[in-house]
Amino acid sequence: MKSLNRYNLKFYLIITLICALQACNDDETVTNPPPEVADVNVGFFLTSPNEANLLAQITTGIFPLAANNNFTINVSESTSYQEMDGFGYSLTGGSAMLINNMSSSSRAELLGELFGTGENGIGVSYLRISIGSSDLDENTFSYNDLPSGQTDENLDNFSLNPDMVNLVPVLKEILAINPNIKILGTPWSAPTWMKSNGSTIGGELQPQYYDTYANYFVKYIQGMAAEGITIDAITIQNEPENPYNNPSMVMTAEQQKTFIRDHLGPTFQAENVTTKIILFDHNLDNPDYPISILNDASAKSYVDGSAFHLYAGQIDNMSLVRNAHPDKNVYFTEQWIQAPGDFYSDIRWHVRELMVGAPRNWSKNVLQWNLAANPNSDPHTDGGCTECLGAITIDGNNVQRNSGYYIIAHSSKFVPVGSVRIESNTSFEFPNVAYKTPDNKIVVVVLNNSDVQKSLNINVPTKPISVTMPAGSVATFIW
Repeated sequence: MKSLNRYNLKFYLIITLICALQACNDDETVTNPPPEVADVNVGFFLTSPNEANLLAQITTGIFPLAANNNFTINVSESTSYQEMDGFGYSLTGGSAMLINNMSSSSRAELLGELFGTGENGIGVSYLRISIGSSDLDENTFSYNDLPSGQTDENLDNFSLNPDMVNLVPVLKEILAINPNIKILGTPWSAPTWMKSNGSTIGGELQPQYYDTYANYFVKYIQGMAAEGITIDAITIQNEPENPYNNPSMVMTAEQQKTFIRDHLGPTFQAENVTTKIILFDHNLDNPDYPISILNDASAKSYVDGSAFHLYAGQIDNMSLVRNAHPDKNVYFTEQWIQAPGDFYSDIRWHVRELMVGAPRNWSKNVLQWNLAANPNSDPHTDGGCTECLGAITIDGNNVQRNSGYYIIAHSSKFVPVGSVRIESNTSFEFPNVAYKTPDNKIVVVVLNNSDVQKSLNINVPTKPISVTMPAGSVATFIW
C-alpha cells in the first residue's frame, strides 16, 4: 500500500468518521431490524395448512408499511352492512351425547373453551339444534311418536323426553357459560303419523296436519323455554328438497308458503311466540324457492329471512335473495367436512366460500356441520351421514381439534354478536372480510388463497402494516 499524503490522509479520516456516525457497516443492519408487531399494535392470529400454527398469536412478522407493490386491504368504517348474529356449529344429538359422556371436569373444560371468551375461549355464539332427531343421532325420533295407525291431533303425547338425556343438560351447561348464545331449531322430519308415507325417510306433511304441526312447533318452543332454553329462530324443514336422508321430509316452496302463511305464522301470532321463522334451509342452487315465498306479501309478513347450505350453487346467490327482498335477512346454516378431512383444502375452501364469502353476501351468521363426532364418525342413524367430520373428535375424555374448529374460531373468537360488517376491498389472492365490534375494535379475516407464501398490506389508520402469510393460511388481524 502506498503511503498516504496529507490530502489523502485527511480524506480517509473524514470518510471513516462519516461511516462511523451513520453506522453503515453490515452488522448494524442485522442487529437493528425494523420494528415488529409490538410497535404497530395489531393482533395477528394465524393458522397455517401444515398445522405449524393453529390460531397462534404471532408476535413477529408485521412491519410498518414501506413502499411496495403488494395488494393492500383498505378498511372503511364509514360503509357498514349487516349486524352479525354469530358463528358456530350444529350441536347434534350425537354431539351432545359425546360431550355429556365426558367426565364432568373434562366436559367443563371443553365447554369453557368452546363457548367462553378470553384468552382460552373461542367464543362460539350461535348453535343449530335439531327439532326431534337429525341424522347424527343414534336413532330417529320425534317428540310425538306413536304406534302405526294412531294419530294425536291434540298433541297430548308431546314430550321432549328424548332430548332430556343429553341435549338439554349440555345446553344448560353452555347457557351457564354464555347466557346470550343464539339457538336455531330445525326439524329433519315431522312425526311419521303426519306424513304421506308414514316413514322417517322422505314423504310429505299431509295438509290435514298443517295446524297440528304448527302447534308442534309452539309446544317445542314453549317446552324448551320451560327448561330455560330460548329458541331464537326456527327453520321450517332441513333440506326440504332432499328425500333421501334419515330422517328427512320433502316440502315444496308452495307447500312451505301455505304452511307459513295460513298456519304457522298465525299460530305463532296467536300464541305470542316471538321466535323468528326462517325459510328454506337448503342449497344455494335454488334461490327461487325462498324468493317465491317472500313474493307472497302475507307469507312474507311472518318471515325473518332465508337460510342456506352450499352443497350446490354459489355463495353469491345469497346476495341475489337478499337483494330481491332487502328487508329480510339471510343466514348460512350448514356445511359439512368429509372425514377424515384434508386440513389444507378444508381450511382454504371453507374460509374463502363461507367465512369470507357468506358475510360478504349479507349472511348474519356462519354455521358448520357438525360440532363433534367420535373417531369412527359416529353416532348416526341408519341411513344418516357416515363420513361427517366433527369440528372436534371426542374419544372418551380426549379431544382432537379438526379443521372445522379453526375455520369457525378465526371469526368467533374475535367477532362477537353485535359486530357489524364494514367495507373492505378484496382480491382473488387475498379474500377477506372486515368487522367493527361493539367495543370499537376492527377485525379483518384474511385468506392467502394462493399456493405460495405472499405478502400483503393492511391500511391500518394509525399505522399501515405489511405482513407475510404462508400459502393457504388464514389470519385474523385485530386493532
